Amino acid sequence: MKFILNYIRKEEWSPYVAGTLLGLVGVFAVWASNSLLGASGSFENLAGMIGKAIAPKAFDNMYFNFIMPPGITYGVILLIGLFFGGMAGAATSGTLKWGKKDSANSDTQWKQIFGPQTWKRWLIAFIGAIVLEYAAGIAGGCTSGLAISGGMLLAPSAFIFIGGMFASGIVTALIVYRNRY
Repeated sequence: MKFILNYIRKEEWSPYVAGTLLGLVGVFAVWASNSLLGASGSFENLAGMIGKAIAPKAFDNMYFNFIMPPGITYGVILLIGLFFGGMAGAATSGTLKWGKKDSANSDTQWKQIFGPQTWKRWLIAFIGAIVLEYAAGIAGGCTSGLAISGGMLLAPSAFIFIGGMFASGIVTALIVYRNRY
């Protein structure tokens, strides 16, 4: 038991252990919810819920009635779990920097590439998140929906997405870092 607790507290895990646990959790989550995993649509579920409360007539359409129903869905629960799971993982490994001086996007690599201004790094991260969410809509899902759930089901689209994701990540890293890392 002590070995497991010490392993959980490590900052970095073996990719084999993390991948195996992710697979087991993914299979369990799909079995328990009877739906595929996916977090990108949950923002639309929440936006629809807020929008329907403010202007019910505007959100009474085909998209929000059948494709992305407003409300607390399994995707929303997954999104909340991702946030708190990440916080718990950072807390157990001792890398949680919540409330500490200069903790917001304070990674040395980010500071070297994007400068010392915290607002600038947050703005870049926010714009990147918007691009990611838009791209997830175009692709038909996010990394958790396409790569993880689709990969578990051996869907060809999942492997095309994973290849494209890695290729675009390599190109983006080469452009942003310009051979500095």
